[in-house]
Amino acid sequence: MRSSAAATALAHDALTRATHSPSMMNYRSIFEGFVAKGISLDEIRPRENVFTYHAWLALGRQVRKGEHGVQVLTWVPMTRKADISPENPSGTIGRRPKSTTVFHATQTDPIVEVTS
Repeated sequence: MRSSAAATALAHDALTRATHSPSMMNYRSIFEGFVAKGISLDEIRPRENVFTYHAWLALGRQVRKGEHGVQVLTWVPMTRKADISPENPSGTIGRRPKSTTVFHATQTDPIVEVTS
């Protein structure tokens, strides 16, 4: 089980990747997928109201239980501890494809903090 700090870091990393990537590779899949779900084309704005589950958490929103998003392909870094050096502090040795799911804002609700 992830610690709260690790989960928060994961969510913020997901949001940073989603908002700062210049790639438009998945736009067609995103538009077609959400239009097929009944969301108007003018309401679909990748990097503004279409994010992964973890990115929505970083934005203080929870994807509703039972919601189905749209599958997209992303590239994630591959790292190896043996390759960590001053020139390569992260140990990144390349990138690999990974399938992930994105959700539209209409599929989420604000996270309400419970106080006791």
